[in-house]
Amino acid sequence: MASASADFANFRAGDTTRTPVQILAHIGDLLEWSCVLARGERTWTDAPPQSWDREVERFFDALQRLDKQLDEQPLRCEPERLFQGPIADAFTHVGQIAILRRLAGAPVRGENFFRAEIEAGRVGAEQVPPKREFD
Repeated sequence: MASASADFANFRAGDTTRTPVQILAHIGDLLEWSCVLARGERTWTDAPPQSWDREVERFFDALQRLDKQLDEQPLRCEPERLFQGPIADAFTHVGQIAILRRLAGAPVRGENFFRAEIEAGRVGAEQVPPKREFD
């Protein structure tokens, strides 16, 4: 898989599109909101984008907190609303980043998620190598 260039974070496909770092910051907001909703609260925070590396750290931190919260605490909101709301929204934005990578000349190679080695609690940057569609 080709790595995105250092300037990918600020790539703009058009005058009205968000940059990848703006999208990643929004994903971080959505994951943090998911934690809030799962606790039965309703507070939304729209954090200003930081550097790409900081937003990547924020993404994995929020994902880890949500994973731990769902594992250790009772869910205090309707699961349908949590997964059809902020979680589905985050997936949409991950797709946008994938499209922007392709437009920026650094496409992500497809992966067979059905064959992926999934382990509860493993939500950080360190993952098992992907299972390719025809590997």
